[in-house]
Amino acid sequence: MRLAFLFCQGVIMRSLLLASQSPRRRQLIDLVGYSFEITAVSVDETSITDPDPLLNTQETARLKARAVLASGTKQGIVVAADTTVAIDGRLLGKPASPTEATSMLQFLRGRTHQVHTGLTVIDLADGREIDGVQTSSVTMRDYTDAEIAAYVASGDPLDKAGAYAIQHPTFQPVARLAGCYTGVMGLSVCHLIAVLQQLGLPVRASATAVTHAHHHHPCPLLNKITPWLHP
Repeated sequence: MRLAFLFCQGVIMRSLLLASQSPRRRQLIDLVGYSFEITAVSVDETSITDPDPLLNTQETARLKARAVLASGTKQGIVVAADTTVAIDGRLLGKPASPTEATSMLQFLRGRTHQVHTGLTVIDLADGREIDGVQTSSVTMRDYTDAEIAAYVASGDPLDKAGAYAIQHPTFQPVARLAGCYTGVMGLSVCHLIAVLQQLGLPVRASATAVTHAHHHHPCPLLNKITPWLHP
């Protein structure tokens, strides 16, 4: 009985190490139901040069996660993510200036693009690593130049791939979405929950909270994990 208790206690007390300073990813990982810490990592993302956007975002997420592993941290489960916007063979990362943000938003206006969100999870207890990419198809609405100017002036686009936030309450740039809403935000909660279960961690997320985070957008991944979630 004592050994069983200690084993269960060990599972319950395990924490996640988020390899990101993004406030959006902090908000999203909180939905998983586990305690987590922010682990700052310094990596050269420009070292990832694969022209395939799917591979590029996966390799970048892996780079971040393995940087935490290389730091010598021994406890916890590393979670790293990367998001890339792709259209017409172009990869749109974070804009370097308001002018570039304006150009990106004009280029995306009224068109459909793909958002790839790579995920790498490493269990530091045994070195197991799980990688994957979640892809969503996003169609932007036909917003005006004046709307672009106001949004860019707010500063919000400057730290976001493709220069936009799907969840922005005023600009509301997206007309249609096929995929995971939280993945477009920067971290697919559904994907992460599935990976943690694969690593043997019990599901602790709330169905109500995770569903609400998708803002009524149908998500095929959410449909798959809903039976595992708590009410």
